[in-house]
Amino acid sequence: MIRTEALDRLPVRTAVPALERALDDRGVAVLCAPPGTGKTTLVPLVLAGLTGDGPVWRVVVAEPRRIAARAAARRMAWLLGERPGGRVGFTVRGERVVGPDTVVEVVTTGVLLQRLQRDQELAGVDVVIIDECHERHLDADTVAAFLLDVREAIRPDLRLVAASATTDAEGWARLLGDAPVVEAEGVSYPVEVVWAPPARPVRPPHGMRVDPALLTHVAATVRRALGERDGDVLCFLPGVGEIARVAGQLAGVDAEVLQVHGRAPAAVQDAVLAGSSGVRRVVLATSVAESSLTVPGVRVVVDSGLAREPRTDHARGLSALTTVRASQAAGRQRAGRAGREAPGAVYRCWDQAEDGRLARFPAPEIKVADLAAFALQAACWGDPEASSLALLDPPPAGAMAAAREVLGAVGAVDAAGRVTDRGVRMSRLGLHPRLARALLDGAAEVGARRAAEVVALLSEEPPREYGDDLAAALRTARRGQDGYAGRWKQEVRRLSNQVDGGGSGFGPGPGPGSGSGSGSGKSPSSGVARGTSTGPHSGAAPRGSRSDDAVVGLVAALAFPERVARARGEGAFLMVSGTGAELGDSSRLRSAPWLAVAVADRPAHAASARVRLAAVVDEDTALLAAGRLRVRGEEVRWADGDVVARSVDRVGAVELAVRPLKQPDPGLVRGALVEGLEREGLGLLRWSRDSEQLRLRLAFLHRVVGAPWPDVSDGALLADPGAWLEPELSRARRRADLGRIDAGQALRRLLPWATGEAVRLDELAPERIEVPSGSRIRIEYGGEQPVLAVKLQELFGLAETPRVAGVPVLVHLLSPAGRPAAVTADLASFWQDGYKAVRAELRGRYPKHPWPEDPATVPATRYTSARLKRS
Repeated sequence: MIRTEALDRLPVRTAVPALERALDDRGVAVLCAPPGTGKTTLVPLVLAGLTGDGPVWRVVVAEPRRIAARAAARRMAWLLGERPGGRVGFTVRGERVVGPDTVVEVVTTGVLLQRLQRDQELAGVDVVIIDECHERHLDADTVAAFLLDVREAIRPDLRLVAASATTDAEGWARLLGDAPVVEAEGVSYPVEVVWAPPARPVRPPHGMRVDPALLTHVAATVRRALGERDGDVLCFLPGVGEIARVAGQLAGVDAEVLQVHGRAPAAVQDAVLAGSSGVRRVVLATSVAESSLTVPGVRVVVDSGLAREPRTDHARGLSALTTVRASQAAGRQRAGRAGREAPGAVYRCWDQAEDGRLARFPAPEIKVADLAAFALQAACWGDPEASSLALLDPPPAGAMAAAREVLGAVGAVDAAGRVTDRGVRMSRLGLHPRLARALLDGAAEVGARRAAEVVALLSEEPPREYGDDLAAALRTARRGQDGYAGRWKQEVRRLSNQVDGGGSGFGPGPGPGSGSGSGSGKSPSSGVARGTSTGPHSGAAPRGSRSDDAVVGLVAALAFPERVARARGEGAFLMVSGTGAELGDSSRLRSAPWLAVAVADRPAHAASARVRLAAVVDEDTALLAAGRLRVRGEEVRWADGDVVARSVDRVGAVELAVRPLKQPDPGLVRGALVEGLEREGLGLLRWSRDSEQLRLRLAFLHRVVGAPWPDVSDGALLADPGAWLEPELSRARRRADLGRIDAGQALRRLLPWATGEAVRLDELAPERIEVPSGSRIRIEYGGEQPVLAVKLQELFGLAETPRVAGVPVLVHLLSPAGRPAAVTADLASFWQDGYKAVRAELRGRYPKHPWPEDPATVPATRYTSARLKRS
């Protein structure tokens, strides 16, 4: 029986007619409704025709998280008086609850992506609702772009609704072609804000680390809220580890402590969402409870102010979730959970002054995440560059380039960026392309089941208590009875079922330039490296005889070849990517000669990454997995301040064998010397005072006169060193040879000899100027104006300021002792207005020198009055 009374109480009902009109008129709409109004539960039922007499439409609702998809389906089924699998069902990865009568299906955005790749027409689907689109998850952005393509090209009748829990809907409306925005008024109660910062400063989060002092403070704030307020308490924390720690500190409170996150068992999730049974509750939750879920009974929210967002260090090949300060929008969403059913309160564990400095909205995932999976989806869609996709934010060019490089390395795309047959298969595994490669190639080596076991571990990082040894974590998961082990076993079954015949039927993968994914077999050193099956030619032990440690190491290395690492001693390793890595002091992996690093993060300001999860591998396995990065040859480069020439066998940054080169290629030596000049500067050459002055004179002429006078800045000189440093540069073999090159003589090669202008150098920018006393004074060209520093008496009789290339020099007038007395760029004005004051000061200090009242009437001199009389 339909629960009509519950449906009628949902505030979004008043907005449904406007939404239906918008869809009838335009086929697209943006629904903006606060949490708790029923946009996730009532709207799909109404659009499907399940609450009235209208026609029945098939509706697909896309949720960003599995927990939200299950909860939404269960809530809608309850409103219809049914159980999931009837007219309302759901599909998430590894679980499908639908029946022949299902017309409303709730799916995750990842599932919908897979469905679109298989069936772009979405046959039989009438309406798609993208829920919680304001969260800007990458899958949701991609689904929206694909659906807009489908509407434009083949299904103009497909109706599309972007549902947002905030009023920031303008961007989505523009993306959907100026779609109508339908707003629903929420029924919210006042929420009192209580600022509850820690008494003492806490360290800001970095990487996955959160200061334990903050978590202790959050637990104390929960206890405070229980004592000061009525009702259940919902506490927001960034991740599973922090939830477990705070739960431990709440032992003994007079309330039931529940934990809600994506890894929580379904029974726990159901218990939280079902509401209280008379016992007061404390619900510790990640951001999944911000808007996707309704937690009944909550009157108080305790907000740690932290969230987790994906970050990728493309230069080091490290991707991980990072703890960040939650945005202002997230803070509003969290606070609103306390006012859903009655007046409430939110305790914010930070200072009010900090609130205004927080980001307004969370960063769109497309801006910060690893884009390899997105790039593969785009390639399968037929747009490898993602240039024609309708996206709110374009993918960063650098991240896309890194993603395409990964796809090429695992054989998912060809040299032109087109998806291969292998890439299509990888995209349908529901895995990151790296893990898909490890599953396919690992299955060929060790069997489908064993490869799937390791890949399932890598796809959802095991709990910290499993340790950092991936092989030990595998054994723990096999015998474990916890929630993680249950999910792991389910994922192993799913992955195993997608690999046929124990992984032996893939055949060789694509070589460079192959568009079909069915190229010829590769050698043992290159087959795995290019994402191909190694087969029986790899020389490996038979699949059934390998130990768990060997299997785990091989599959992990296949997934992350750039993270294969060799020991450097004392628990330190060097990855082939060039990143240093360190193990914890208590790790049992510290004595391993080689590691396949599965999970690592790099703390702020740290030189090395911290290894979170890794497997021991032998050298043969390491080199097999990272074979595409192996290079043998002559290496001549600038290192440690000089030219280093050697023959090197290396895999990435890890050197396997090195010997010195006695007669390196002269061209490589020249390149190394140029590299040295670029890194250490032109000071490696021999610069005399005259050389430095020549460079300054040329720089002055280039700035004032321009062509044909050359640019002699560092950038210009290093851009074409051959134009002025030859033939000496090609003759040089080491740093000392650079120090013998006369820079001044080299610079003269740049003078405009061909035009004849070179002979005018001393005319346009003279090295010295003769002053009235007869002295030839050096001009300094380092500043904006040439500077002439000369004793004042040597300029007697000089009425006008000297000029160089039409620019008046800046005259530094010196005392007889050579100390500054005045500075002027206008001598005529100085003689008229400034000389009198300077004369009065210098006459008393230097009485033996001439100080005429009218300097224009006496000869210039550098001598005393007595000497002038003698001469």
